[in-house]
Amino acid sequence: MSAGPSRSGSAQRRRPRGFTLVELVITIAVGSVVVAFMAMFIVMPMNAYSAQTRRATLVDSADSALRFIGRDLHSALPNSVRVTGGATTQALELLATLDGARYQDGGPLSNPALELDFTAADGAFSTTVPFTQLTLPWSSTSAYLAIYNVGVPGADAYEMANIITPAGTSIAVSAGATANQNLVTLSPAFKFAYGSPGKRVYLVSGPVTYFCDSAAGTLTRYSGYTIASTQPATSAALLGAGASGALVASGVSSCQFTYSSGTAQRNALATLTLALTNSGESIQLLNEVQVVNVP
Repeated sequence: MSAGPSRSGSAQRRRPRGFTLVELVITIAVGSVVVAFMAMFIVMPMNAYSAQTRRATLVDSADSALRFIGRDLHSALPNSVRVTGGATTQALELLATLDGARYQDGGPLSNPALELDFTAADGAFSTTVPFTQLTLPWSSTSAYLAIYNVGVPGADAYEMANIITPAGTSIAVSAGATANQNLVTLSPAFKFAYGSPGKRVYLVSGPVTYFCDSAAGTLTRYSGYTIASTQPATSAALLGAGASGALVASGVSSCQFTYSSGTAQRNALATLTLALTNSGESIQLLNEVQVVNVP
């Protein structure tokens, strides 16, 4: 009888065989290529999504800032917008209004006790179109009344003479006898130099400046400071005048404010350009705001 296969030979044939070094290296290389391709298809869309999100955030921030400036421009005292700037800074200043009305100065409903007198200091008059944004009775010693600001010497509200009440004047507004009538009192009395063709009187809260500093990367709104004939052109000057600042936008890489005065045929035009940057993403928006300057 022939001898069968030995146990030792059978065990050697059944022994599991491991990876060789070459096979291991090839496996790692192929796996690395697969992982690289997978990373390329995953990371690139993720990076694109992040970049798009950053751009959308920048657009939203710039749009909000420009709309914020636009709202103040729309409510500015006529002919009170002025702009100055340097290599890395831009400043846009305006006189913000709280409300407006039309005063009574004569006509068929003439009443000397209620008319606004332009020949002498007057401490009381009424309106024919009321203030609509005030809760009556209303009073203040920090606001101003302005009539016929045309922005020229002798009729410029920034001069604090002739067409705007002095700082500290006590102004009170109360309801009149009719729906359209408000009674306005001033203490001390004030003589307005010029009447408005449209009988317009504005209640002014004070100056507002939007100060853009591309070196610091900020756009800041300053308010609460004193009216001055010379426009503040630096953050230090604004703070020195008593202003308080509120950040409107950060990441500002550049900005440009221009203002074209209106004429009898067209409104004034403010052109606002703002560029923001974040993590290599940059956007630039432009907004044009028409400013009504009929005093």
